Order: sequence, then structure tokens, then C-alpha cells
Amino acid sequence: MIATAIRVAAAAGLGGIAGLLGGLFGVGGGFLVIPLLGFFYGMDQQTAQGTVLIMVVPNVVWAFSRYRRRFGLDMRMAATIAGSALIATYPTARLATGLDPHVLRLAFALFLATIAATVAYHTWCGGARVAVGPTRAWGWITVVGLIGGAFSGFFGVGGAFVAPPLLTTFFGLRQLEAQGLALALVSPSALVALLAYAGAGEVDWLVGLPLAIGGIAAISAGVKFASRLPERRMRLAFCGLLLFTAVLLALLA
Repeated sequence: MIATAIRVAAAAGLGGIAGLLGGLFGVGGGFLVIPLLGFFYGMDQQTAQGTVLIMVVPNVVWAFSRYRRRFGLDMRMAATIAGSALIATYPTARLATGLDPHVLRLAFALFLATIAATVAYHTWCGGARVAVGPTRAWGWITVVGLIGGAFSGFFGVGGAFVAPPLLTTFFGLRQLEAQGLALALVSPSALVALLAYAGAGEVDWLVGLPLAIGGIAAISAGVKFASRLPERRMRLAFCGLLLFTAVLLALLA
């Protein structure tokens, strides 16, 4: 009984940290929790990804509402990127549940390191943007949604990492706008991915529910803090956190 209470309380605290980081960087917070669930709870990669989605679903919905209120978002673009993401999420999530956990964990580590390197490169190079033409913009937004949905299904939290670099580089959006739209992408696709992982028996609800409660409690503070940080500093901090998480995953593998 005491061990269960400690397990639940620790999950709530971990969720609070994830919610703070999720609000700050617009990514749902699950990317850091996944390796920690493997380290502290002994979960394999699939179960960790599925369990984190219980937290990610309410986190991203709440964070999206905060970003929309604070920074203003194009809701037509948000609906387009969210709808297209749904097409790719479920099949890739089902594929992920059947892979070798060690291979999936290493793939996730490589994915995070690649995103960190990409964001750092564009930040140090002055954040050069290559805006697409207005007649092609909506088609490319759909492509961004498909790519983000595929990564969300495969890794549980990938869409929020893929979308911001693409949106800032090719659509000329500010970092905070891109983070808000990434949350729109992840909101419905995270729910679909959760259903896929739950259907495969890869979800620990006893840990996931307190994670979600802790995350919701801390989201608003993270979003509020995000508005105070210089964009360049925030991008580099994001890169550092991604690399730290990638190292944790590689050590666990």
C-alpha cells in the first residue's frame, strides 16, 4: 500500500515537471518522462510511450488553449495541421507496438538528437527562413501534419518536435506561433495514439493518471514563463534538453 502511494506521488511530481517543460516548449512534456519511466519504473519503451500519452493528451489540449489566448493562432492552419496528422497517427502507432523495445528506444534517441541538431543549426545560422508561396502554403501545411502525425504515432510525442522547425523555417512563423500550432497537431493525434497503445496493452494507467494530474497543474506556469524568454535562448535550451533526453535513452538501451 505504501509502495503504491509512493509510486503514485512520484508520478504526480514527475508529471508536474513535465507539464512545466511542456508549457515552456510547447511539446506536451512527454519526451523527458519516457526515459525516466524506463529508469525508475522499469517500463519497456512501448509501455513508457503509451503511459506518457495519458499525460500528453490533456497537457497538449490545455497548453494549446493557453497559447491561443496568449499569442494568437491561425485556427484554419491549426485545423488543417491537426486533421492531416490524424491520417498517419494510428497506423504508425500500431507499427510501433510490434517493434523490438530496444530498437525503438535507440530510434527515439536518434530522433531527438537529430531534431536538436537541426534546431541548433538554424538558430546559430540566424534562423534563416524559406517561406513557401501563398498558393502552395496550405498543401505544405498538410504535409507537415502528415509528418508530425507519423512521428506522434511512432514515438508517442514526436509531432511536437517535428512541426516547429518546419513551420519556422518554411512558413516564417515565430517560435511561439510554431509551438502553438504544434500543440494543435498533437492534440487529436495523441488521443488516437493512446487508443492504439491501450489496445495493444502497452499502457500503465496507475502511473499515467497521476502523471496527467501533475502535468495539468503545471502547464500554465510553463506557458507564462515562455512569453518572457528570448526566442534564441529558448531554442537553445530546447536543444539542450533534447540532447539530455537522447543520452538517457541511449544509456537505457
